[in-house]
Amino acid sequence: MTGRLLRMSTLFVRTLRDDPNDAEVPSHRLLVRAGYIRRAAPGIYTWLPLGLRVLRKIEDIIREEMDDMGAQELSFPALLPKEPYEATGRWADYGPNIFRLQDRKGGDYLLGPTHEEMFTLVVKDLYSSYKDLPLSIYQIQTKYRDEARPRAGLLRGREFIMKDSYSFDIDDAGLEESYQKHRDAYIRIFDRLGFEYVIVKATSGAMGGSASEEFLAKAEVGEDTYVRCTHCDYAANVEAVTVPAPPALPYDDAPAAHAEDTPDTPTIDTLVAHLDAAHPREDRPWTAGDTLKNVMVVLKHPDGTREPLAIGVPGDREVDQKRLEGQLEPIEVEAMDEAEMAKHPALVKGYIGPEVLGEESKSGIRYLVDPRVAEGTRWVTGANVPGSHVLDLVVGRDFTPDGTIEAADVRDGDACPNCSEGTVESARGVEMGHIFQLGRKYADALGLKVLDENGKLVTVTMGSYGIGPSRAVAAIAEGTLDDIGLCWPRNVAPADVHIVAAGKDETIFAAAEVLAQDLKAAGVEVLLDDRTGKVSPGVKFKDAELIGVPTIVTVGRGLADGNVEVRDRRTGDREDVAVGSAVARITEIVRS
Repeated sequence: MTGRLLRMSTLFVRTLRDDPNDAEVPSHRLLVRAGYIRRAAPGIYTWLPLGLRVLRKIEDIIREEMDDMGAQELSFPALLPKEPYEATGRWADYGPNIFRLQDRKGGDYLLGPTHEEMFTLVVKDLYSSYKDLPLSIYQIQTKYRDEARPRAGLLRGREFIMKDSYSFDIDDAGLEESYQKHRDAYIRIFDRLGFEYVIVKATSGAMGGSASEEFLAKAEVGEDTYVRCTHCDYAANVEAVTVPAPPALPYDDAPAAHAEDTPDTPTIDTLVAHLDAAHPREDRPWTAGDTLKNVMVVLKHPDGTREPLAIGVPGDREVDQKRLEGQLEPIEVEAMDEAEMAKHPALVKGYIGPEVLGEESKSGIRYLVDPRVAEGTRWVTGANVPGSHVLDLVVGRDFTPDGTIEAADVRDGDACPNCSEGTVESARGVEMGHIFQLGRKYADALGLKVLDENGKLVTVTMGSYGIGPSRAVAAIAEGTLDDIGLCWPRNVAPADVHIVAAGKDETIFAAAEVLAQDLKAAGVEVLLDDRTGKVSPGVKFKDAELIGVPTIVTVGRGLADGNVEVRDRRTGDREDVAVGSAVARITEIVRS
């Protein structure tokens, strides 16, 4: 096997000493500075040769594992017709988040944000019997989403590369098996990509379906917050955390609800202070958790309609916007402003209580509460009168909400939903993969049926499995970089070895050239810094550290003693190696 030889003297690259103005996270700064990507427009990037080599290596790892598990690759167009997405409701559900366009005849199209509909239709077109199943097919394709706020370089863009695969089975047992095969393949893929990750329970969102898990790269800059239990193996994206609801409490002997004057208490803190002073408890001081806070929001449905919603949470909690939207996706959520509040005269800002909330109330506003607001629990909450709150308001006796919703923020130290002994602690990550048991949502909508072994038509059940190769470039960079540059794992690095010819003597350049050619012949991928003229050794070393190839070899002053220096980019460990044994030693390092 012959390796590859790239030369800095001719490579299409320009390293930068200063950070780009729009870079927010380290991976974005370094990928631009090291010459891997260039910004074309907000959220849209050009892949330069070094970046494309990393991307292709990630794709090759994905292909190898997908092919080994029995999946087959195909490729759909990026320009897609409206009709299949209309049939599943997602033409409307996606709202402004997709790129829509018309052809010269007025026909509606979109740039594909995801391809469930196309996968379903192609299987419907070609297969009709249970004998054709199970089937797993995949593609690695460019996707487009009109992100309102593209950020963090490749981590949240408007154009990105996705590997999406789909399984097709005759029944739920088959889906379980296909799901597990994909899950195992994903573990092998992420193990090979060389960064820390965690598998967490997730919501299915607009995709629909039942079981859902995310593979998150651990990263402080990640947009996803997840929690792990300190005792058991529970891990979940914060949107998927379920709050253990307390058991229903008897309230036969609970005192009657009573309204009290609470002047100048529009906030939870001022209310608690007033209660301690004017209505002290006998058992303990009042806390924010004794109060019921009612938060007003507006739901923006994909079809453009707007719906007010009231959310009740314990007063020591806030409504988590991402968690709320995770329950309601594809609906968007915004805070209720003064103009919207004025449309509902029954609402008294700062003193809203359950009496005026609920679909059967005079406001008609749907009222959903945190699971902790369980039957029999007692609360202090607004009396719908300025300067007044109700004490001893009991759920199930004095008011009944329309339902529950997981919208309150999750905090370190909260009880684990999975075991009775542990508490949860939070961390941040970047979503790298997401697997779903879709079930029959898309097959039902698009009529994907096959004949079973009894000759009866049955609806096929599906699974969906995504990985973001372009996002992986940034996530791997983010997880492995240091304060001087990128630091790639060998599996995805643009080259195995970066040889620096450090000096002006022709013998140094000649020796570097021979070493590069011999390594190439040994199957090693080499990036040779053969630049001459005004490019100093100091500049070459800085570029080598910035570019981040895992092994840096310096051919310089040590050549006079018959040695070259071999340095590990990650650890900084160095060793002098005799020129005569350099190829063998470097190849050994690369292969190990």
